[in-house]
Amino acid sequence: MAGPNDNQDTAAPGIAPATSASPYAWYGLFILFLVYVLNFIDRQIITILAPDIKADLGLDDADIGFLYGTAFAVFYALFGIPLGRLADSWHRVRLLTVGLAIWSAMTAVSGFAKNGLTLGLARMGVGIGEATASPSAYSLISDMFPKRMRGTALAIYSAGLYFGGGISLMIGGFIVAGWNNAYPGGGPLGLVGWQAAFLAVGVPGLLLAAWVATMREPVRGLVDGLPTPPSTEPFRGFFQELFAVIPPFTMIAAAQRGAAAFAVNIGALVLLGLIAAGMIALTGATLQWLCIAIGYYAVFSWASSLRARDKATFALIWGSPAFVCTILGYGCVAFLSYATTAFGPTYAAQVLGEDTAKIGFWIGGFGALGGFLGVILGGRMSDWLRARSESGRIMVIAFGLITPVIPVILAYTTANDPNSDADFIRFTVFASLANMFASSALGAAAATTQDLVMPRMRGTATATFFLATTLFGLALGPYLAGQMSVISGSLSTGVLSILVIVPVGLTLLFFAWRMVPLAERTVVERARAAGEPV
Repeated sequence: MAGPNDNQDTAAPGIAPATSASPYAWYGLFILFLVYVLNFIDRQIITILAPDIKADLGLDDADIGFLYGTAFAVFYALFGIPLGRLADSWHRVRLLTVGLAIWSAMTAVSGFAKNGLTLGLARMGVGIGEATASPSAYSLISDMFPKRMRGTALAIYSAGLYFGGGISLMIGGFIVAGWNNAYPGGGPLGLVGWQAAFLAVGVPGLLLAAWVATMREPVRGLVDGLPTPPSTEPFRGFFQELFAVIPPFTMIAAAQRGAAAFAVNIGALVLLGLIAAGMIALTGATLQWLCIAIGYYAVFSWASSLRARDKATFALIWGSPAFVCTILGYGCVAFLSYATTAFGPTYAAQVLGEDTAKIGFWIGGFGALGGFLGVILGGRMSDWLRARSESGRIMVIAFGLITPVIPVILAYTTANDPNSDADFIRFTVFASLANMFASSALGAAAATTQDLVMPRMRGTATATFFLATTLFGLALGPYLAGQMSVISGSLSTGVLSILVIVPVGLTLLFFAWRMVPLAERTVVERARAAGEPV
């Protein structure tokens, strides 16, 4: 029987897997960390700007949940699929450079939005650009660091999420307060504080893109002793995936596979359309449920196409119950985490009566610290437990799902005390603890997805992983919390309602805990059985 330290891969003859990382690998990781910091500054800044955006554009909490979550998440997830495939076949550094320039420009464009629709369109553009980041970065990191260090390396990269999220609140809070004090009637070009904040965080990304372009591209798979030659047709797979995931091209791709495949594709479209129509009738949120239906239909179409075009990749991703349970289990962590993060600043402003600059500094600062500590310690713990148990990393994901529950309850039941800062201190402490506990799961989940596939599939595996975190966690968690807030008239009730996801996640992670060991030991065998020339 294979032990927990056995290597899943069989090294190429004469090439031993690496056992340590080079100094350049750490340099590259630092740059990728900065990219992820900016990624989340641009993504998260809308949370601190939400009260001003709601007032200026006439929006409610459900609208903010849509703008923060669904408008971004659906396009991030869908374009992440073809861009993840491109990361598996093209120059990953170039791909990341282009994507960074695009999402930074679209963040700046958000500063000129005059209504919810134009802001939503800009958020969609941010999502498309940011879809290049993690597939490229995960694949690069996995080719710079050996397996035994991969959980730690991916956790360090992922810490950028929490630094970026925290910094976005601090920057956004100070800019809004300072700009509105200096220009109470609107400043240059008629811009108000929240619009100036979008511009201030978007433009620096163009400078960072120039630095990213100087990075070296590592040899794919060499660190595992499985060097993979560059693709001779790098864009072929990208366009195949694009046609397989973007409607209405999805129907053409299905028809090319035969009448039965076309009928199944149309059936899925009709079913999801009916579900969306029911949800629209129930909530009145047309854009929310149209985007969700399109996103889920596109993922179904892509997975069906992948099964026909690349049996080995399908077998190790969608055909692997261990992989699917892992990403959906972590998706439940993301569901909880994104919902609480989305409305933290709004709760502090509307329920506790705090000003924007104070919220940004304290919640942003402690949120960044808590997230950083959680993801780093969680990554280290996942590597330590993995060395002792093949299911060790799944235990860390479960920890990240269970432990935030009590801090979330304590934070979002905090009542306003007009005579003391104790209420704000309590909220900040418990919200930060929830963030720290939830963040511990990310490195473990990311490393598990990379270990369950072959080197050439890592970008696609990452894109699939982020389908769960975005189309499920980000697209549904914040919106449903906002919608329940509107229905109940209580933001506290809205946020606390999302705790129903915890038992669902624990069930999925139990199955992952049971299945991951065998799945990881048999990666090469299952890939070979599906036609991979290993």
